[in-house]
Parts: sequence; structure tokens; C-alpha cells
Amino acid sequence: MKKIILGFLVLVGSVVAVELGKVPSSVILDGDNGGKTDGSAWNSKMLKGKVHILFYVDPDERKLNEPLTQALKKRHFDRRKYASVAMINLAATWLPNAILESKLKAKQKEFPDTIYVKDKKKVFVKKWGLADDNSDILIFDKKGELIYKKFGKLSEKEIAYPMKSAVVTLESMKNISL
Repeated sequence: MKKIILGFLVLVGSVVAVELGKVPSSVILDGDNGGKTDGSAWNSKMLKGKVHILFYVDPDERKLNEPLTQALKKRHFDRRKYASVAMINLAATWLPNAILESKLKAKQKEFPDTIYVKDKKKVFVKKWGLADDNSDILIFDKKGELIYKKFGKLSEKEIAYPMKSAVVTLESMKNISL
């Protein structure tokens, strides 16, 4: 019984959900765990210095929050103050990684302002408690603090909130030279 309780405590302690208003724990994706499309490592500490929106997506759910993606594109945010990260949960789909990785490389070329990242082993599900088999949206301010999170499909009304969060945060950065 003690082993079961200890095992449960270790499991619960290893998953620390990201909290609003806080900088999440540092996570690095590289090697067998994933990384950028060019093969280099990606570190969550990179989510600083600009407003970042991170999409953590199961490839089977990639169109779930397409209306938000389109709304963001229409805004033409200043890329010196705003960045986007598309992190693909490769372990959440039956689709072969080789095909997905090829598509991600093509996307990276088509949309060079977005950083495409591969999570091959659900590292962010385990480390940050993100929703698996879903489309998760996280917005970080320039200090790397989480200012918005939503797991799953945004309603039409909900799309306005992340847009407003990004605009307000970017507006507060107007006088900051980057």
C-alpha cells in the first residue's frame, strides 16, 4: 500500500500544470523528445522578450481553433513584439511522424515568422499538464508569464479574449524598444 501511495505522489508531483500569472517550469525539447523542424533544440525559456502565443496541437485536431489563427493573421501584429509557436504533439496521432515532419518543414518555410516545434513524447502533456489529443492555446507576456490558457475549441465569443489579451499586452509594450 505504501508503494502505491508513494507512486501516486511521485506521479502527481511530476505533472505541474501551468498557472496563470506565473512563468512555467523550463522544458527543453531535443533529440528523441522532439525540437524545432531544423533539428535544433527548443527551450520554453524562449517564451520571453515578446508576447508569445503557443498552440499545442494534436495533428488530428489542427483545424479546431482555425478561427483564432485567422483572426491573429488579420491583425498583422508587429513581429518585433509578438511571436507564435506551433507545437505539434506527434505522439497524439496515428499519422506517421515522417509524413508530419515533412509537412512541418514545408509549413516552416511557408510561415517563417512562426516557430514550428515537434513534441514526440507528449513532454508538455507530462510536464505542464497540457491537454492531450486536443488543441491548446497559451499566451505569454514578455516576461514569460502565462496570461491566457484554453484547452479545446474556442467559441466565437471566446476568440475575442485571447485577441484582447494579446492586444493589451502589446499596447503596454509600445514604448519598449526591441
